[in-house]
Amino acid sequence: MDSISVRNCLMRLPMICRSSLLRAVSVVLITLLVISCTKPAEESAELHHFQLFALGTTVSLDFYDVSANKANNAMQEVTEDLRYMQNAWHPHKPGTLGRVNQILPLKGSFHTSGSVINLLQAAKPHFTNSEGLFNPAIGQLIKLWGFHEDEIAIKEPPQADKIKALVAAKPGLDQIEIKGTAIKGNNDQLLLNFGGFAKGFGIDLIIEHLREVGIHNAIVNAGGDLRVVGSKGSEPWRIGIKHPRQNGVIAAINVSGDEALVTSGDYERFFEYDGKRYHHVLDPRTGYPTTGVQSVTVVHQSAGAADAIATALMVAGEKDWPRIAKKMGARSVMVVLEDGRVQLTEKLQDRVEFKVQPLPKIDLIKL
Repeated sequence: MDSISVRNCLMRLPMICRSSLLRAVSVVLITLLVISCTKPAEESAELHHFQLFALGTTVSLDFYDVSANKANNAMQEVTEDLRYMQNAWHPHKPGTLGRVNQILPLKGSFHTSGSVINLLQAAKPHFTNSEGLFNPAIGQLIKLWGFHEDEIAIKEPPQADKIKALVAAKPGLDQIEIKGTAIKGNNDQLLLNFGGFAKGFGIDLIIEHLREVGIHNAIVNAGGDLRVVGSKGSEPWRIGIKHPRQNGVIAAINVSGDEALVTSGDYERFFEYDGKRYHHVLDPRTGYPTTGVQSVTVVHQSAGAADAIATALMVAGEKDWPRIAKKMGARSVMVVLEDGRVQLTEKLQDRVEFKVQPLPKIDLIKL
């Protein structure tokens, strides 16, 4: 499928677009750099590395065992698709999602792009299965904290009464009705922000497009959220998991075949006030940043699902994350708790190689 047909499909109905939708929230595409093509174009076993700024972060792509011509053509198509999406998917700037967010609180039915419909339909099951802990409808709360901006402008917590009022309104994806291309909101505090879902879901669609154009060995990494297909020759793709409190990595995992790995942490976007860290993962039940967990890493077949799961498990906390993980279909999870302990599911234990000394205390969790 060429780039134009991908972009045209973004405007259609969900059943038509499901296999080709490429979406990104807060896309700011600045540049595309071809870092390396290690062999002549006529040879096939090449490793090509590309890097660009999109999805609100640095995105890197590695293609293996394809010609330079095919790699460059595929990257041009991905770049054009991301450019197309940069206006349509921002929750506040003029564009498709921005328009939806203006009309949704008015509680009337209106028609919108098939791309928005697909995004909502993809996110709703995760909202339900997480018991509302993954909730892209709390955009007003995210905005109140200042985490909707590319650069965090607010340096102290909002007023408690304002937080309390937004929590009491209980906006959720279950309050949005979908009929064909028409949607209707049933809460005047609804505001959609897919920051906890955009990168992963976008990665899935990039991988699908690469397969369509004949690239079957690749890794797409958006700010640490990634998915791989195939392998790097006889080697797996080796992924480092960032240490939430130190420079470098806490562990490494080999991934291959078709797997996604996503990490959500309190170190990604935060500010400190009176010696306390306030980060961007908000608990819809309290209106405040989550506590007790520094980071969650999820290995899953889908990067979009892993992104939603990691967010939900950050909110669930030490006591409830195993139950929520099971409901959301996650079996390979690593959680770094506030005190530095690591909780690791049995399915993942043999795949994790810790890179720190002394080793953290590890609790095995059976799901």
